[in-house]
Amino acid sequence: MTTVGILGGGQLARMLALSGAPLGLRFLVLDSAADACAGQFAPMVVGDYTDQAALDEFASKIDVATFDFENVPAESAHWLAERRPVFPSPRALAVAQDRLAEKTLFRELDIPVPDFAAIDTRAALDQAIATIGTPCILKTRRLGYDGKGQFRIKTPADADAAWAALGPQADKVGLILEGFVRFERELSVVAVRGRDGEFRAWPITENWHVDGVLSASLAPARTDEALAATAISYARKLAEALDYVGVFALELFCRDGVLLANELAPRVHNSGHWTIEGSETSQFQNHLRAVLGLPLGDTRMLGVTCMLNWIGAMPDAGPVLSEAGGHWHDYGKSSREGRKVGHATLRADSAGELAQALQRVGERLGRQEQVAPVIERLA
Repeated sequence: MTTVGILGGGQLARMLALSGAPLGLRFLVLDSAADACAGQFAPMVVGDYTDQAALDEFASKIDVATFDFENVPAESAHWLAERRPVFPSPRALAVAQDRLAEKTLFRELDIPVPDFAAIDTRAALDQAIATIGTPCILKTRRLGYDGKGQFRIKTPADADAAWAALGPQADKVGLILEGFVRFERELSVVAVRGRDGEFRAWPITENWHVDGVLSASLAPARTDEALAATAISYARKLAEALDYVGVFALELFCRDGVLLANELAPRVHNSGHWTIEGSETSQFQNHLRAVLGLPLGDTRMLGVTCMLNWIGAMPDAGPVLSEAGGHWHDYGKSSREGRKVGHATLRADSAGELAQALQRVGERLGRQEQVAPVIERLA
């Protein structure tokens, strides 16, 4: 029986383990937290990602390795790749870990991006602000996610505060300044590439964020076919350039009908959770098929679908489960402000039916603000 090793034990690892059970797979998770939620469904090795003893034990018990998150230390990923097949590759992981390397690759592949500049010093920040203009965003090159590690600069007068907030991290994680995009919509492509180079993508997803954290996703995005085809072509370019194996997400801004790449996530992705009930093959099972060299599953949709993220605490499951197309996912985490603790998926045969279901759920849960933008898009 094949054992898949997962570096990281959060909800993504948990859902990978659940989706792999019908394939007869076993799993082993490496995480630094003994109470990581994936440990409720798979055995764990508890230790830091640089702990040699933990890595030795992990490698000795698995046949292939993958990731639950992208901030695994590069040296650990390379060490593991010398002993077991690792997908996606440490190279793909390294590019996605560094916003400067990521944006540079986008530009090399003729994928449009906002203006950007590497920032090493306070003087470089002033120069970049003058070149790129305001508003702009100072970000850490590494370790930032869900809105963390960012400072929005509205005018040049904000430069001092931005440097005070992030400048001390410049030597450790690097900084990048990016032009602020006044986008109309946030879109994502969730795609998969197999060991043999086969590429598939799910329908484009539209996303809404609150305080930098995903709040809701709608699939398929209400957009024209040409824009969707362009987005998928960008994802294919990236997958082929990186010789990528597995599922990934390309996050995009849409402004005046033009797509601008925001970032690459080298793993199964929050905006693809709807695929569990909303498509023929979920992102989780297709990721496992890819890393194991199995045929990829069909990515066609089974209806119109919305995913609602639960942040901080789980609401009452009743209003969702009372809907014919309602599906509930509790990650088994304790409540904590800003923490992703679960999600719900609502699926219907038409946009109108989905809008009605969202209206009912929003009213019963007191979540009208969360569902309102999705309902408006469905109108």
